[in-house]
This record gives sequence, C-alpha cells and structure tokens, in this order.
Amino acid sequence: MSIDFAVMYATHDAFRRDLARLATAAGQGETDRPGVRAGWENFTRQLDVHHTVEDAVLWPRVLTALTDRPRDRELMAAMEAEHAALHPALDSVEEGFRRPTRDLAERVDTLARILGDHMEHEESSALPLIQEVLTTKDWGDFRGAMARKQGPSGAAVYVPWVLDGATPRQRHTFLAAMPRPVSMINTALWERRYRNRNWWR
Repeated sequence: MSIDFAVMYATHDAFRRDLARLATAAGQGETDRPGVRAGWENFTRQLDVHHTVEDAVLWPRVLTALTDRPRDRELMAAMEAEHAALHPALDSVEEGFRRPTRDLAERVDTLARILGDHMEHEESSALPLIQEVLTTKDWGDFRGAMARKQGPSGAAVYVPWVLDGATPRQRHTFLAAMPRPVSMINTALWERRYRNRNWWR
C-alpha cells in the first residue's frame, strides 16, 4: 500500500498561501494591522510544529532505512540543513514586524524563496524516497506524532487553517485523509471560530 501524502501537500499549500498574503501586506505597508500580525504568528507556529516533528520523528526514521545508501543520506542531511537555514529568514521578518523597516517586503521575499525552494525539494525528492523506504505504519507514526504535538487546541486551528481558501476538491481530499470525526467538528465548530479571528484581514 502506498503512502498518502495529501495532508503534507495541503500543509505546504497553506504555507505558500500565507506567504503570499504576507507578501501582499508587506508590499502595501499593512503589516501593522492586528490581523496580519496574528496571521504571521499562526504561520510561524504551524511551521515550527511541522518542522520540529519532521526533524524529531520523520527524518531519523528515514535515515535508519538508508544505512547503505550514502547519496540518499545526503538528501536527508540537506533537508535538515534547509530547515536550519529558515531560522535567520524567519528572525529577519520577525524583526521587521517589531521594528518597522523599509526592506520588510524584501525580507518576506527572501523567506518565501527559501521556504518555497525547500518545500519543492521535499516534494520532488524526499517524498518519493519516503514512499520507497517507509511503510504506511511509519507514516502513520509520524502523523500521530504531529497530532500529539498539535494537541486538541492546535488541531482546532490547524484544520480550518489548512482549508482556508481551499477548493471543494482540495477540501475533500484533505478531510478524506483525516480521522472521520474531524470533518464534522470542523464544520460545526472550528471553521466558525477560525473565521472570527480575521487573520490576514
């Protein structure tokens, strides 16, 4: 059975969407708005959760399966290095929020390029390798670790955040990959709470 990467792709798309919103806000000089600041804070939290669990749970498991494959181990090292390279770019944008600067839009562009390149590299190279060397149980363990890191309150934000702006097809694909009660709870409660936050507006 092949691994279903629907949730991973949807999460990456949500990061790309938020970066586009941040770039628009920076370009229009609107980063001082509370909704933009709150959207940025959620973006950085979601990114931290995502990469922390990858570093702690996913990449070590992949490396264990690559004992005699030095070239593929180099790819995993590149994934970790790309995660590390994001920190200065994130800090630079955060500093731009705290101390308004004329080059904030450029800092956002730098972050978008670094994160965008990393996600593209992961999707084109790391995910096919994961499909080859890990089992669906391995992937399920990673998903479980991600859910524990988020916790119930985190899930209540994460799910409607991913679905913000999704097409009906994207929405169906993502929710089909989640536990069955998630769709009902999201529709009944989480999405309304998420909309009331007015992030990025």
